[in-house]
Parts: sequence; C-alpha cells; structure tokens
Amino acid sequence: MAPFTLAHLSDPHLPPLPKPRLTELAGKRALGYVNWTRNRHKYQRREVLDALVADVRAQAPDHIAVTGDLVNLAMEAEFAPARAWLDEVGPPDRVTTIPGNHDAYVRATYHRFGETFAPYLADDDGRIGFPGVRRRGPVALISLSSAVPTLPLMATGTLGRDQLTDLEQVLEQLATEDVFRVLLVHHPLKSDARQKRLTDSAALLALLKRRGVELILHGHDHIHSTMWFEGPNGRIPAIGVPSASALAHGRYPAAAYNLFAIEKDNEGWRCEQIVRSIDHGLQIREIKRARVI
Repeated sequence: MAPFTLAHLSDPHLPPLPKPRLTELAGKRALGYVNWTRNRHKYQRREVLDALVADVRAQAPDHIAVTGDLVNLAMEAEFAPARAWLDEVGPPDRVTTIPGNHDAYVRATYHRFGETFAPYLADDDGRIGFPGVRRRGPVALISLSSAVPTLPLMATGTLGRDQLTDLEQVLEQLATEDVFRVLLVHHPLKSDARQKRLTDSAALLALLKRRGVELILHGHDHIHSTMWFEGPNGRIPAIGVPSASALAHGRYPAAAYNLFAIEKDNEGWRCEQIVRSIDHGLQIREIKRARVI
C-alpha cells in the first residue's frame, strides 16, 4: 500500500489585514497594528501564501494539518476571510486546524475561532473541544489548544490542567490501537524566549514521556525546527515550519511546508519528511528529505 501523506503548514497570518475600527485599536491590538503597518505587511504576503497552498494541493496529500495563527489581531473582520481561505485549502474531512496565540489575541474575540472553524476542529464524534482526535487512515491526529489571550508583548501559550488530564486519557486509549499518533499544538515544547514559551511544557513533556506519540507538529516560531523528546519507546520528533505566508527576512526563512509519508512495515512505523519551500520567484521546490522515524 502507498504511504499515507500528511501535509503540515502553519502561521499563515492571512494577509492583507482588514482596516480596523478605531474601537478595536486599544491595548494589545494597538501595538500589534503598529507592528503590522511598520513591519509585518512587508513580508507576510498573500501571493506567497497562495503559491504555497497551490503546491500543497498539487502534491495531493491525504490530509493537511494547519497549526494555528490563521489571523493576526483577531478582529471580527479577519475571521470570515480566514474561513474562506481555509475552505480553499480543502474540505473539513481533509483538513484539520488548531488555534494559535494570534487567533486568541484578545478576550473579546476569544470565542470566534471555535465558531468560525468548527467543522475543521470537530473530532470523530462531532465534538468541538481539546484534546480532539481525528482518525484518518493509519493516523490519529490529536489536537491541542495552547491559545490563550495574553498581555501586550507576550505570546505565551498554556494548555491547562484539564486539557492535560484529558490528553492522558486519550493517549492511554490510543495506545490500545494500531495507529500513528500525531500531536498538533501551536507552541513548541521548548523555547528559549520566555515571552513566547508554552508555560506548562514541563507537564506535557512528562506526560509524553509516560504515554508517547509518534510525531509532534507545531508552529509559532516561524522557522524550520526539529527537536527530540523522550518517550516511553524512544525519542519523539517535534517538527515546526516557517510561516506559510512569509518572505525571507532577517533570521526567518521563506514560507515552507512539510510532507510526511507514513507507513508501517515488519519493523514498525516509518515516517519520511519532505520539506518544500518557496524561492524569490515564488516557485516551490524540495529543499530537504529525511527519515524521522
């Protein structure tokens, strides 16, 4: 049988940013808007995002995971365009998304992500909540939400005790099934930047050491990243990608996405990572291929 292919992209930060109402430019949003108008609009580009998504679709993956930050300032006017964009990526049975910190930028619209993207969040039982489990072929996608409103200049994430408790039960159940477990979370499990960290990463890592998954996918840092964490049966790869709409700038690479070819043989699970990235001419090419499991 052909391998199951899972595409992973993250942090589209859907451009362009709609014109905000004056009432929306207060507190954290005011700082975010200044950052957008002075900096981010230069390198978060819709033409880049469209080229990347066209290439993803051309590869015809079995499923696509989008690990958060679909919007920028979580203004009301951002959510409908973001939903229209996700509908172009693929239908809810072929695409799974989770929220990022920008999707929960302020408390006033914290609820809007779940309302807008409900079909892309619902688990196998039609429930919307975290953790959620979607089984697709040999893969079990386990969705977490680290998205919480934070103070200005902070971009931390938190899972919380209830989500971690439920995750342990989910992983205990999945351990009885013959599935390749993929954990989706926006924030990386380790960060050197205090203002961008997952605040309860230690608890999550301890849980994964006990229960295990095969693969962790995240976004948030806007860079190519592979980290390894201890699991009950060996090391677990945790892989991040650059922003899906970014031009290369400073230390941040150009937009890219990952394809994972997943299959099982007599020796167990195998997973190959293929990295495809955009160049200055908006052409997509393969820049890396490696076995991660």
